[in-house]
Amino acid sequence: MSFAEKTFLGSLMKAEYLLKDTVVQPEQLESTRHQELMRRMVELKRAGKNIDVITMTTLPDLESFGGISYLMGLLSCADVEKFDGTEKLILDLWKEREKRNILSVAAMNDWEIAKVIAELDKINQMKMEDHTSLHQALADIYEAPWEDQATMKNATTGINKLDEVTGGFQGGEVTILAARPSMGKTDVMLHFAKMTGWGGFLPLVFSLEMPEKLITSRLIASTGGFNRRKLRDPKGLLTQNQKDKWSDVIGDLSDTNIQIFDGAGQTIAEMRAKTRKMMHQFPNKKPILFIDYLTLIHSNQFYSGNSHLQVTEISKSLKTMAKDFDCPVICLAQLNRSVESRANKRPMMSDIRESGSVEQDADVILFLYREAYYEKDSTDRSLEIIVSKNRNGPVGTVRVNYNEHTGRLENQNEQSLNVV
Repeated sequence: MSFAEKTFLGSLMKAEYLLKDTVVQPEQLESTRHQELMRRMVELKRAGKNIDVITMTTLPDLESFGGISYLMGLLSCADVEKFDGTEKLILDLWKEREKRNILSVAAMNDWEIAKVIAELDKINQMKMEDHTSLHQALADIYEAPWEDQATMKNATTGINKLDEVTGGFQGGEVTILAARPSMGKTDVMLHFAKMTGWGGFLPLVFSLEMPEKLITSRLIASTGGFNRRKLRDPKGLLTQNQKDKWSDVIGDLSDTNIQIFDGAGQTIAEMRAKTRKMMHQFPNKKPILFIDYLTLIHSNQFYSGNSHLQVTEISKSLKTMAKDFDCPVICLAQLNRSVESRANKRPMMSDIRESGSVEQDADVILFLYREAYYEKDSTDRSLEIIVSKNRNGPVGTVRVNYNEHTGRLENQNEQSLNVV
């Protein structure tokens, strides 16, 4: 019999309030005797009775649990001070047993890899460290008015005015970046990925449509200021000056530590597993996730082709993932064609495909708009980043300079923030 389980049950009898606090369920104990004992404790507590050793001795089937001597033995193992550690150990052992069960069932029934990963992921999502007393929370924030804010808390967008509005990308928050095709969504995403990488974060790019080679060449073009077309044949088309810059550009990009996953039809469960793996590989860096794009994420269920339900599930899963890993998640989204039929083609919330749940779950929603895309004669080469939803701050429009040939974004010098 597991000594950890004896310590656990003994502590419950010694300090009854722990039964209300514990996240361990009776079925997560290995010993069936211990499972039954804990179930009896839960029943007694529900009936408003104590679960101390005296009350437990009144159980009608006490002998089947080993009698009074067994209860006294449990009590002697109690260690209330180390209860948290004991609880964690029991959950870890349960996870290991569950993992083995899932793998054997999966082998017998020939499950697909995605299903195995999803089931394993469910176990891993059992977590205990989500509790903060208000007392502790207030103690943490007490000195805030006199302290400099830690610079690493949030990831910079690399666009000064956008950082002012949103406070940068924040842990646990989902940002949706939405636009019509050819507006520059991927370029903006890669700009964010580079800037957060140089800022000390670990950017994980899940590209469900564009292959890794194309992403890499886009990163090189925007960083070096090279025309994208030239990268189809760098040897023949790059100037000598550009070739001289090449190794510096490669070196700079290498410092971002960007990780690219370009498998089509990835599920949230697979992204979670890959994120965890990267967190182990880079223990000192906080991940920041970029997903291109929303409706290409594979759902765990089919919903009989109901794309609204599918997007709702995915949208909620993105938020859960951001919270569980306490990291920012930036997800690209396509807009409906309805934009094109309006005189003012700046996007609105209703233009997001299956917008309801996305609008609700996202913390920040950014739209992109380029006048030059619609007005070919326009001399305005800027890109508008429209902050349409901002849970923790104002909304408004930020303008940046955008070179559609290189994919490069730059801050505009003049006051370009229009906050409402």
